[in-house]
Amino acid sequence: MKTLVIVAFLGLIVYNLGAGLYYMLVDVGTTKRTVNALTKRIALSIVLILLVVAGIATGVIEPHGVGR
Repeated sequence: MKTLVIVAFLGLIVYNLGAGLYYMLVDVGTTKRTVNALTKRIALSIVLILLVVAGIATGVIEPHGVGR
């Protein structure tokens, strides 16, 4: 379940990144859709990072210790 949530967040982040690129090419600076799409992408990234940190802190997610 936790993997599905993370993959869903990553999918939404990539979708908003693509939407921002599309709006940037189509609108040519006439609307704020590019800024809105990229703002959503940043917000989703921050929420995903906070969820991963909270999951590690509560023990739901266990880091595997790469580099030890």
